[in-house]
Amino acid sequence: MAVERTLSIIKPDATRRNLTGKINAKFEEAGLRIVAQKRIQLTPAQAGEFYKVHAERPFYGELCEFMASEPVVVQVLEGEGAIAKNREVMGATNPADAAEGTIRAEFAESVGENSVHGSDAPETAAEEIAYFFSGLELVG
Repeated sequence: MAVERTLSIIKPDATRRNLTGKINAKFEEAGLRIVAQKRIQLTPAQAGEFYKVHAERPFYGELCEFMASEPVVVQVLEGEGAIAKNREVMGATNPADAAEGTIRAEFAESVGENSVHGSDAPETAAEEIAYFFSGLELVG
């Protein structure tokens, strides 16, 4: 399996409850390394640009408003099969469907406020990482 990088976002519902360390511990326990990280406050326009792939969906406005409501932690995770591993550690989008021990099973408040975001494919990961980080910030 190839070493990959993927974007991870710890969402406002989790940063508000000081869960960043607990969430990052789950990534690290799964063998993923954090090679870039910063805490930022998105504007609604920045959240809208990041999530533009969902612009036609009914939840888009609510998603952008939520993502701009409080700080988030954006980070790049690296490891063998990092994209799939991250998604496995996050769990299903709906916390009711998430496997025991996953981030969303333990920490998500709802389908919308599900504590974390992760890239879904290598192409998406590259685009999402570039949205938040310059090459100089990737120090793995």
